[in-house]
Amino acid sequence: MANNYEYLYEIKEPDFLKAFSIAEMEVLATDIRQFLIETLSETGGHVAPNLGVVELTLALHAVFDSPVDKLIWDVGHQCYIHKILTGRAKGFEQLRKYHGLSGFPRLEESPHDVWETGHSSTSLSAAMGMAVARDLKGEKSHIIPIIGDGALTGGMALEALNHIGDEQRPMIIVLNDNEMSISQPVGAINRQLEAIRVNKSYTQVKHMFRAALESIPVVGDSLATTAERMKKSAKRALAISEESNIFDSMGIMYLGPIDGHNLHDLMATFELAKQANRPVVVHVMTQKGRGYEPAQNDIRGSWHGIGPFDLETGQKHHKKPNREDRVWSSVISQTLEQLAETDKRLIAITPAMIKGSKLEFFQKKFPEQTFDVGIAEQHAATFAGGLAISGLKPIYFVYSTFLQRAYDQVLHDLARQKLDVLIAVDRCGFATGDGDTHHGIYDISFLRSIPELTIMMPKDQIEAQHLFYSALYHYEGKGTLAYRYPRGYTAFTPVVAYEEIPYGSWTCEREGADITILTFGPLVAKAQAIAETLAMADIAVQVINARFIKPMDERMLHQLFATQQPIVTLEEGSKIAGFGSGVCEFAVEHGYTTPIHVFGIADHYHPQGDTPSLLAESQMSDEQILAKMKEMVK
Repeated sequence: MANNYEYLYEIKEPDFLKAFSIAEMEVLATDIRQFLIETLSETGGHVAPNLGVVELTLALHAVFDSPVDKLIWDVGHQCYIHKILTGRAKGFEQLRKYHGLSGFPRLEESPHDVWETGHSSTSLSAAMGMAVARDLKGEKSHIIPIIGDGALTGGMALEALNHIGDEQRPMIIVLNDNEMSISQPVGAINRQLEAIRVNKSYTQVKHMFRAALESIPVVGDSLATTAERMKKSAKRALAISEESNIFDSMGIMYLGPIDGHNLHDLMATFELAKQANRPVVVHVMTQKGRGYEPAQNDIRGSWHGIGPFDLETGQKHHKKPNREDRVWSSVISQTLEQLAETDKRLIAITPAMIKGSKLEFFQKKFPEQTFDVGIAEQHAATFAGGLAISGLKPIYFVYSTFLQRAYDQVLHDLARQKLDVLIAVDRCGFATGDGDTHHGIYDISFLRSIPELTIMMPKDQIEAQHLFYSALYHYEGKGTLAYRYPRGYTAFTPVVAYEEIPYGSWTCEREGADITILTFGPLVAKAQAIAETLAMADIAVQVINARFIKPMDERMLHQLFATQQPIVTLEEGSKIAGFGSGVCEFAVEHGYTTPIHVFGIADHYHPQGDTPSLLAESQMSDEQILAKMKEMVK
């Protein structure tokens, strides 16, 4: 990386901005933007979201006094500029790497990171808690949650707005409106914001508001009153109702829309909002990817989060897969697409993950059978239940990490009523650079306890297609099914004819008389490789594809335990209450004393990092597994 921006490494605290002129801050914004583009081209990361909030972050730190004033980033991946301004620019050399700088706010990194987040829609609830604590303790500080337009569709955000409007405690809600989350925003909330953006009357109010900002001072107790009087007068003149937007109707003062790249307007508006003794929404319009043409012109969300890329061309540096390979998400979505050709009962549901779940082509081909409900995982689950109880076949596409948010709906609304809903649980396993908020390693543990719920995972892309077909057409009446698959690439050859996989069945992939590995998913291939290595040491390993995690193949388990040869279970999921735990429970229940060793993810939160390093933390590297198996055989 060029050395033009090394002065950014010298920044320790953001208070230096108080002495900067607007012109100096604009130069700094240009340098930060270029620093990010150059650095992220080498490390990868959330490019477009951060390029869109450079001026916004500068204005926030210039006007407010972090960390006394609390800046709460709703979507934590927009915190890169915040990290630079709070003394962490040097850490970007190891951004999202193992033991490096996190791509999200981290309490342990800086006192300026006052709230950790990876999932959206939490900032307003946290802000309300901080506002109440501030008032009860008699402290003086500003609470400033920064939330995106897409995150407002989240149920928590709406619940919090309801509470905020009722309590009327002072806080400044910055609505960062870039008309884009990971997928295009959808729903009535988005239509409300769109009406504000394009409404002619509000456009006139915006110009009047801008003129007022330029003509009035940015200090003084009367500012909030002046702004409110100005806005009300403008509304009366233009015959706009006080109920003209969702925030007004909830009793929350509304300022905007403001150009999110105009430092003068941003700072003047924040100074204005500071004077209000009530909750205020500052509606800021920003452009995702601003300043870097490939990201700025991206309409598919490809630049939301990416790996290293070529600075000049914008081409990604990721290893090109074989021509016939697909990401796992595509294998599943294309299988659904083929089945939907002859079955109009199949309905795809996603909570704002059309692109991530590779449903773009399915949506284009079957628009009436595709529902993107926005960032609303809970609603998506129960919505699927309503479809299922009405005789349709819903498939709920959701990342493992986001399924956590719909636990009660899966337990109470779906499984309890034995509804035939297929949950396509995407990105199971470690999430590498995204870290502990995104690791898909808990779903087995929290789903196993739900009565009569099925959990399964195919070993490869051929079994994936047959298992997906079987789940939809041969497991009817079995209730809710969780169908797991990982991130990453796999070979993909569409099957000629689908075959039924017997419900609850396992298969023996390799015979061996010394020790047995029970595993599932792509780890079956890992187990085969381990068996090959141990064969060179004259240790014969039996490999079982335990594709049904729940219910387990009890007939085969009885046969395995009858041999009394040691058993190893292997899973890229939480050891507590995981698959291996289920095998141990079976052994205890039936009085088997066969030695069992459970390889699973250790009981602590795991940081970002490459998968081999994260597995080694849990004693699950190939070397560690081999050593333990040799010990058990001896």
